[in-house]
Amino acid sequence: MAKTAIRFRDTVAQYERINNELKARRYAPVYLLMGDESYFIDALCERLATEVLGEAERAFNQITVYGKDSEAGQIINLCRQMPMMGSYQVVIVKEAQQLRGIEKLSLYTQKPSPATILIICHKEKTVDKRSAFYKGCAANGTVLESARPRDYEIVTWLQQFTRDRGLTIDPKALSMLSDHLGTNIAKIANELQKLMVSLPEGTKKITDADIEANIGISKDFNNFELCKAVVTRDMNRALLIADHFARNPKDNPLLVTIMSLFGQFKEIFVVNYLRWLSRHKGQPFPPDTELMRILRKSNTFFINEIKQHAALWDNRKVFAILGLMREYDAKSKGMNTGGASDGELLRELLLKIFLL
Repeated sequence: MAKTAIRFRDTVAQYERINNELKARRYAPVYLLMGDESYFIDALCERLATEVLGEAERAFNQITVYGKDSEAGQIINLCRQMPMMGSYQVVIVKEAQQLRGIEKLSLYTQKPSPATILIICHKEKTVDKRSAFYKGCAANGTVLESARPRDYEIVTWLQQFTRDRGLTIDPKALSMLSDHLGTNIAKIANELQKLMVSLPEGTKKITDADIEANIGISKDFNNFELCKAVVTRDMNRALLIADHFARNPKDNPLLVTIMSLFGQFKEIFVVNYLRWLSRHKGQPFPPDTELMRILRKSNTFFINEIKQHAALWDNRKVFAILGLMREYDAKSKGMNTGGASDGELLRELLLKIFLL
């Protein structure tokens, strides 16, 4: 199968475009929803399944089949039927990646019925873009290619997700969510939707306290607070958080913590290097808007904090710390640990950082 080269931001743009078309009730005869990230596939399938037909119509004109239990010929026959007492019939194929002979659907996608809306949910991978099946879907219908986000893309997506629902979210709450839930946007969206239901009426901003109360992530003992304690040289606070992590290792994986610390010091290294270029080479120090692009940050709050923290660290020490991070990244994966627990390794790493 052809590997997708699409980026997460392209997926988001495709998703928004399709949503706008659905809002205007402009439907395509075929929807091929495919790719690694299931959130957008599920969200569009759910919207099509609940909005195209009314509740009474769905009983007669909507059918869902599963790839593992179906054949291409059976699906084509369903699509060629005429709707009963309505304008459309909706045929949903879930788990289409398990449909044997999916290429045979090209017999239908090259000339789909205007009275049928076929929704093909093809998760985990993409279909071959050279195939007649794909080309038929692209030419005569709508294709969504769903790519997973990278770590640095989560914050921007989260901010937009909350804005679309009439809310904002503060930077610490953003960091708590992304550190704890990673890049699993289906899980993040689910947790945020549950949180929004429980917020008091009139709430306009999601805070770290809301995250702690409703999602169960501590606002005092998390990677955001640990990184802040380390880069501001608050050793007592950092070791206190490390002790909490040691008592709750499942909620605070060492590898995730090391990645968070590495990201912080990498940003400090970049800012200090740009300052060195400005002082010694006469190159102008970039404005905040340019720093946002270089550091892949979504607002100036993060930029101002990084600049403040960078002033506390000499880049020779930062370079040594980045080396420590690589060493302990390997240890977090079980290499040369000497039998030490994750909690012991984290405490050891922090002490080495503070003693540099």
